[in-house]
Amino acid sequence: MRALRAVLFGWCAVMGVGWAQETVTVRPSDDGRALINPDMGWTMHFYSNIPVNYGSRLEPADSLAWFPGCSTVYLRVPWSYVEPEEGVFNWALLDTPAQRWIARGGKVAFRISCSESWLRFATPEWVKKAGAKGVFWDYGKGVAENGAFWDPDFVDPVFLDKLEHFLKAMAARYDGNASVAFVDIGSYGLWGEGHTGASSCVPQAKMNEDVKKHIDLYAKYFPHTLLCISDDVSGPSDRSGNYPLLDYARSKGVSLRDDSILVQPPPNSWYHDDQAQRYWPTLPVILEHEHYGASVERKAWDPALLLKSVEDYHASYLSIHWWPQEFLEKNREAVDQINRRLGYRIQLRELSWPKEAKIGEFFSVSWTWANAGVAPCYGGGFPAVTLKDAKGGLVAVLTDDGFDVKQLPVDAPGAAKPVTQVSRFRAGLFAPTTPPGEYDVFVSVGRRDGTPVVALPMGDDDGARRYKVGRIALR
Repeated sequence: MRALRAVLFGWCAVMGVGWAQETVTVRPSDDGRALINPDMGWTMHFYSNIPVNYGSRLEPADSLAWFPGCSTVYLRVPWSYVEPEEGVFNWALLDTPAQRWIARGGKVAFRISCSESWLRFATPEWVKKAGAKGVFWDYGKGVAENGAFWDPDFVDPVFLDKLEHFLKAMAARYDGNASVAFVDIGSYGLWGEGHTGASSCVPQAKMNEDVKKHIDLYAKYFPHTLLCISDDVSGPSDRSGNYPLLDYARSKGVSLRDDSILVQPPPNSWYHDDQAQRYWPTLPVILEHEHYGASVERKAWDPALLLKSVEDYHASYLSIHWWPQEFLEKNREAVDQINRRLGYRIQLRELSWPKEAKIGEFFSVSWTWANAGVAPCYGGGFPAVTLKDAKGGLVAVLTDDGFDVKQLPVDAPGAAKPVTQVSRFRAGLFAPTTPPGEYDVFVSVGRRDGTPVVALPMGDDDGARRYKVGRIALR
């Protein structure tokens, strides 16, 4: 960490006696690093519908720790692969890659689809045999008696009953699990994207009512997990500004996922950044760009536009939708630029504290914070000062729970508005025993109890998301 240190002088009264108090001030600079933090980051398409895309070339020990900012493994597979027989579940399909990420501090996200353009029965065939109504179809042509693929009637009572039993079992395993970043409402439409124009061709007016039943099911069984839904449920190219179905989803606490960034060349690089404005102030927005290779082939790919989509949507998550090594190699500059804006980026701009303080008596800390990202820190966090001895032992953990970094405003690149807070702390009041001496000063952001949670773009990390900024003497 590069820090500018200055010694300032002030006067304070201690038991009626004035004394000169030296103040240490540091102004850390953002070191540009990619951050792994809650509610944000790059999501690796380990399964992208077809299970061999795109994690199949990764060795079991490879969880993309080398990809800057990759926080989450995203598993999108058909229902028939997870419940091949009724009541018999293939959880290892999900848990194995998930545990690779979780083991290194990452998270997992899911979409379970019921309609695919490469698999005849994405919804398990046993659901059809149980009496669920549906239709066969050919991709891009619609319903066909001898079509290659089968879609259920997405509100058929038998289908919904079997789907509900599956979601109940899935939720028992994953709802409220701290390692789960989000779950897509992916049970409606082709690829789980909420559209059927190239598959079973359900009229949009009917979809507007049908999809609500799927939203309600997920909301029922995943009350403690972030849910999201594809922007396409309101029509893939609808720019009317009238999105009642998405408004309904939002009323249930469901966030937005746009599955169609850079699918088409400009000016149709994306359609629904206006939808995102209803979501990002309170919920993380998720972006998925087109398969990178396909986007390049149709001349839709532009790294500058990918960065612009993050800005326009105020995105917290962004996909790695290709073979990750190739994607990073071809787009490294854009990845680095995006990492400085994706989600939130809490910066400590300035910190001042007294060079000396009396044990058990109040002293003041002044700190200035800013959020240089495109989205709020949704989970919030409280700044803390931790004092450590020469052995790294915790001498004092001092948290200001009256200031939440969630409140920091979001602005354009380079225009983040700093907020200054003055906090009062005292170390060693009554207990624990605090010997006089010189101690290292660390700063962190996290829970009210002083547990660090948020990674900061600073050096001198102690390995637990506390950052050394200087020293203080306790007398």
